[in-house]
Amino acid sequence: MTIESINPATGEIIKTFKADSPSEVKAKIEAAEKAFKSWRETSFDERAKYMRKQADILEQEAEKYGRIITLEMGKPLKDAIAEVKKCAKACRYYADNAADFLKDEIIETDASKSMISFEPLGAVLAIMPWNFPFWQAYRFLAPALMAGNVGLLKHASNVPQCALAMEEIVRESGFPADVFQTLLIGSKEVEAVIENPIVKAVTLTGSEGAGAQVAGIAGREIKKTVLELGGSDAFIVLEDADLDKAAEIAVKSRMVNTGQSCIAAKRFIVVESIADAFLEKMKTKMSSLKTGNPLTEEADYGPLARKDLAEDLEKQVKASVEKGAEIVLDGGRNGDDSAYFKPMILKNVKPGMPAYEEEMFGPVAAVMVVKDEDEAIKIANDSRFGLGGAVWTQDKERGLRVARKVETGAMFVNALVASTPEMPFGGIKKSGYGRELSYLGIREFVNQKSIWVA
Repeated sequence: MTIESINPATGEIIKTFKADSPSEVKAKIEAAEKAFKSWRETSFDERAKYMRKQADILEQEAEKYGRIITLEMGKPLKDAIAEVKKCAKACRYYADNAADFLKDEIIETDASKSMISFEPLGAVLAIMPWNFPFWQAYRFLAPALMAGNVGLLKHASNVPQCALAMEEIVRESGFPADVFQTLLIGSKEVEAVIENPIVKAVTLTGSEGAGAQVAGIAGREIKKTVLELGGSDAFIVLEDADLDKAAEIAVKSRMVNTGQSCIAAKRFIVVESIADAFLEKMKTKMSSLKTGNPLTEEADYGPLARKDLAEDLEKQVKASVEKGAEIVLDGGRNGDDSAYFKPMILKNVKPGMPAYEEEMFGPVAAVMVVKDEDEAIKIANDSRFGLGGAVWTQDKERGLRVARKVETGAMFVNALVASTPEMPFGGIKKSGYGRELSYLGIREFVNQKSIWVA
């Protein structure tokens, strides 16, 4: 089996890699176990030294690694460089805070001393997606290694150069051998890795289907999982919103990563009294965006990561229009056979349409007009997903009230939904369970051990 690195902007095969054989995978897992025995004994100060060095490399070589991201999955180079630099921020955050997050927590009981101790588990498998190929992996890598675990990365098969680059960065940062390794394997080989008794836990960012499969295997093996799956984030615009700002962020939120983000705004729920004005502003801003070669400064957005993803999105749009959705801003593939997909806006989106029921993983905005705040909340919650969302109103207390009522893992008031090291990230319902980032994220893959001294 070979793994291909393909430039989605051109369709060119950049590089091919021989997949790891079963014996090579087994050897890597055994090497991880050996590395863990000594790594778990290191101090937080020692781990932080390597982690800060890693942050330095990411910052100094951001353009080099950003170019690899752009070539493999198509996002504009400026966005790829920003992604690499964001990874450095996560490394510094956990280097600075891990010792405090994982220090013994003293609990008052009738013992002479009682506490919760946070101890590493061992080898943790990370199954990561292609849309943010560095950031998704680093928000696992940084806390896992700082907690004293070792990491095994099974990255998406279309970003092998990104996966190997991260292994290279860890090595150059001075971490001991085999503390973090990449497994070049396909999805069919994942089950055997999870079943290996050396692997203690699994984290996955990906599709709902992939999450269900991984959770099933891990459940059978009685192993901890964290799942960050799809999202169909609501972007609620109330009648007292600042429409210029809301429309500006609406377009930015829908178009982040060419719409290929689990926390991109996807369902725009707008109160009818301001719907026409908002929609016109959104249409004007979205239609002004430029595409092209993602390696150039001029491109606001690039191609989708693969041609088949553009084909799937096109099918979702066509099915929604056939069921009554109205095209406000026309775009799509323009009959070509590439991975490029121009932005679109659909309105009159109703239940039963793919644009209403499914995640649209690309630059298509689905607009739903509602009577008032109560109906907006009802529509926002009428989704099997629950990852993120936003509400726009000039009354901050009202915004907070709505934010509490929308069923998601995160709600933003008058702001772009984003992930940041300081705040926990994850969803509910079919968007998964568990949390990444913040102190909650580093505590997902540790043994929270009760210790009681009589």
